[in-house]
Formats: sequence, C-alpha cells, structure tokens
Amino acid sequence: MKNSAIKVVFLIDKKTPNTMKKLLVVLLLIFMGQAVEAQNTSEKDAAMLEAIYKESLLNGNSYNWLDHLSNKIGGRLSGSINAQKAVQYTKEELEKLGLDRVWLQPVMVPKWVRGLKEYSFMETGPGVTSVMNICALGGSVATPNAGLKANVVEVSSLEELDALGSKNIKGKIVFFNRPMRADLIQTFEAYGGCVDQRYSGAKQAAKYGAVGIVVRSMNLRNDDFPHTGAMSYGDLPASKRIPACAISTNDANKLSNTLKLIPELNFYFKQNCKTYPDVESHNVIGEITGSTYPNKYMIVGGHLDSWDLGDGSHDDGAGVVQSMDVLRLLKKTGYTPKHSIRVVLFMNEENGLRGGNAYATQATLKAENHVFALESDSGGFTPRGFSFDCDAANFSQIQSWQPLFKPYLIHYFEKGGSGADIGPLKKEGIVLAGLRPDSQRYFDYHHAENDTFDAVNKRELELGAATMTSLIYLMDTYGVKNSLTQIKK
Repeated sequence: MKNSAIKVVFLIDKKTPNTMKKLLVVLLLIFMGQAVEAQNTSEKDAAMLEAIYKESLLNGNSYNWLDHLSNKIGGRLSGSINAQKAVQYTKEELEKLGLDRVWLQPVMVPKWVRGLKEYSFMETGPGVTSVMNICALGGSVATPNAGLKANVVEVSSLEELDALGSKNIKGKIVFFNRPMRADLIQTFEAYGGCVDQRYSGAKQAAKYGAVGIVVRSMNLRNDDFPHTGAMSYGDLPASKRIPACAISTNDANKLSNTLKLIPELNFYFKQNCKTYPDVESHNVIGEITGSTYPNKYMIVGGHLDSWDLGDGSHDDGAGVVQSMDVLRLLKKTGYTPKHSIRVVLFMNEENGLRGGNAYATQATLKAENHVFALESDSGGFTPRGFSFDCDAANFSQIQSWQPLFKPYLIHYFEKGGSGADIGPLKKEGIVLAGLRPDSQRYFDYHHAENDTFDAVNKRELELGAATMTSLIYLMDTYGVKNSLTQIKK
C-alpha cells in the first residue's frame, strides 16, 4: 500500500491540473481506506479464529460427548436400541446448549442384526484346521445352521470372476483378495479402488453358482481384525442370496498363500445374521437462527449410527461430537451468525443413507434454501483441511482464507468430494465441504472391532472441531458467492 501511495503522490506535481489533482487525491484516499479496511477485517478474522481454537483446546466438550457415546452407549447400528439411546442423548445435550430449536426428524431405517459371533476355519486336510478371523458383512444372509464348508476359488476382481464363469465357480466359496493399494497417499482413493468386491461380490458370485463369499478386509495394515461394511444383493431373489463375510488381512494372506500350496483346501464359516422389517429412527437437529438471513441455512454434521463391532469412535462418533461442538463454540465465543446454522446428526449412513436422503427430501418439500453444508466423516485424526464441491468463484474466495488457517497447520484446500450424508443436498447455488483429517491410520480402525474410544486423541479431536467452526464462521461472515443466491438476497 505504501509504495502505491507514493506513486500516486508522485503524479501530483505543479503541472497537474487542479481537477486532476482532486481526483487523484480522492482515489488515493479511497485506496488507502480500502487497504485499512481489508487489514482490519483480516485482523478481526484472525482474532476470531484464535478465540475459537483457544476455546476448543482449553474448554472443548467434544471429547466428553464422545466418551459417553462410545463407553456408555457403544456401537450404534441403525435400528438398534443403542442407536435410539444415542438419539436421545445427543438431543438432550443439544438442548443444554441453549439453541433456538432442537428436534427429531423421523426416518425409517433397516434393521440388520449380526447375532452370535461368527466362526471360521481353513481345513487343509482331514482334521487339520486353522481358525480364521471373520465377520459377517452388513446386510448378509446367514449360513445354514450347521455352517457352510466348500472349496475356495481366489479372485482379484469382479472382472476375473466373470472370466472364470460358472464352470470354475459353481459350488465353491469365492475369495475376493484385492488389497487396498499401499502406494496411494490418498487412502480414500485406495479404499474406493477395491470396495466394489465387498459391496457387489456376493451378487455377482451368486450368478455363477457360488455358495458364499469371503472378502479381504478394507485395511492397509496386516492385523487380525476383520472389517465389516455394507454389501448389496441388488435385485437378486432371496432364494439366490449367499452368505458374505470379511476376513482379516493376516488371515487373507494366510489363506491365499495356503491355496497356492493346497488348491483343494476347504473353508468353513458360520454366521447367524438376520434382517428384520424397517423400524423408525431419527435424525437429530439443532439450530441457531440467523440474524440477517434466517431462511438461508448452513449445516454441519456427521452420522450418528455406526457399525456394531467396536463403538464407532472414529466412524463417526468423532464427526458427531465435533459438529455438536461447532454450535457450542460459536455461542461461547459470542458470535451471532447471519445465516441459520444447523447441526444435523444423520441416522443410517452406514447401511442405507436413509437419514441424509430424508433430510434432503424434507428440505425440498419445505423449500428450504441451503447454501452451505460441511460434513465430518473421516475420523478424529489431526485436521489437514477441507475438500470442496463448489464452483470457481466460491473456491477462489475459500482459497483466500488459507493464510488464516496457516498458524494452525491447516493447508489442504482442494476441490473434491464432500460427504455422503450431505451429498443429497447438492444443487446449483450450494457449497459442499468435507473435513479432511490425516487419513493414513483411518482404515486401521474403519468398521472394525478396534474402532474404540482409546483410539481417539483428545487434542486432535478438538483441533478438528475448531477447524470446522472456523470455516463455518468464515462462510457465514462472507456468504456464498453464487449468482442465484445473491439475487435472492
């Protein structure tokens, strides 16, 4: 600013006409005023972020909430008693924050029950067996009461399954053994590269006469924890559905190596899962009404349900309590939002996405104008930044805020996906964002028995809550840069 001012003053000499002098002076004053205003704004925003991080790290409540969700309630599979307990608990905690509104949004969800613990072994000869670590995939049918034993055929892809055909598959158990790619730094990309075998493997294998499937766990390390997850039979008739289970990475390696030596080995597994009729559950919603744009909504959320093997601390207890703490932090720092800010705790992300779809449907029916949505569903690890699903104008504005996050080591601002539960809200004029923590350890715990409270670091969790609150503050302060919403203002 100083150098620019000197250049303007230099232009004003004795030969400059008076009118021109006056104009240049006015321009200089305007320019200097804008520069001072920009500096003051930046300092104000920096001070606000500092207050948010300080409150979260010194007096955060996310860790206490997670302690209760994980250790007093536990795994929260859709349709379960624990899921309903979580609905009531989080509703009561949001009411304690003194929000303008807290309510439950009904949603019908699937009810799948795992039953007694699964059991499995590999049989390499008469009476020669090795116990394997497995778990049923979510939505799978049970094995026969006595269990299921058959020869195994190993494949690395659905395409390889198709190439083998009924001749090589009928009457056998198909073993899908494609691992997550360890050379991909973006671990969610590695997950996306092999999850099709878990989701669609049973449906495809059944078409060729397979009697069951075993799927390598979606995990980047070698351990003994089988990882569950959703699977689908598509339009396959109930009579044609075959049981599906996941096997730990250590046992997947052992099974694969042994198959090379003993191709005729047998695999046995027994699981007791069952699907019941849908039941009613709820999304939990809390709101601070906007002071300037009460009918424009910005939401932050995570999914309240989890799988049943652990207690769902990373997936997605962390996202739930961080989202709750966003509204608490805004109130504690004395900030009055311009837009209406909602926290939405979605039900049934894991095996149906019913909560996210129900929220979006109701928003459409009520003609609610959602302009921004932020989701946390990648674990409670150290926050690195955000990914954004938005247009160029909004992304440019968001990138201008990067210097404000630099002191907190938040550097990742990239265009990309946001989150499954807020995805149904996508339309022109809305910005979607996803919190991106460090993901290198996430799949060590994802959908597994070891996704427990002790795996979450308190400081990392609270840094994530502050980071989310900071983005909500900036989006609310400066608004969404979209022609449609700007016209409606």
